[in-house]
Amino acid sequence: MEYLRAVATALIAVVFAASAFSKLRDFRGFARSVPALAPVPARWVTPVSVTVVAAEPASAGLVLVTAVAGFVLATALLLAFTVAIAASLRRGRRAPCRCFGATETPVGPRHLVRNALLICFAVLGAFAPDHLPPAAGAVVAFAAGVVLAVLVVAMDDIAVVFARSS
Repeated sequence: MEYLRAVATALIAVVFAASAFSKLRDFRGFARSVPALAPVPARWVTPVSVTVVAAEPASAGLVLVTAVAGFVLATALLLAFTVAIAASLRRGRRAPCRCFGATETPVGPRHLVRNALLICFAVLGAFAPDHLPPAAGAVVAFAAGVVLAVLVVAMDDIAVVFARSS
């Protein structure tokens, strides 16, 4: 279990850092996409967008410093994103996922599965033992978390490759 926290820490930190960075690169584009996923009054679009862009790097940083607080914030964000995606799908709207930058890939069930897995890692990371594993094992576990994060960030691109090959 001590390795699980290292995997979860790396996974959550990299995923949320990448997500925040991509949204900051095109903040206006991200803000324009918010109403498609979360139907909020026009006056709330900018505050909601700013809150998301501020909370994601906060979670990435907190999970490295005070793991439980970072995992709790990550879980709350992921639950909010999951509800927004599920509500969008329920309304029949296939809005583009701006999770990791500008893309035309519409949200779908795989995004719900991705978020559910990330929630599981965040919850397990929060309850994992707080002591550090041996250094060599911690490095391997942290590297595994980074690899998982890269796969999560590239999930839509990987899905396109497999869709073309079938």
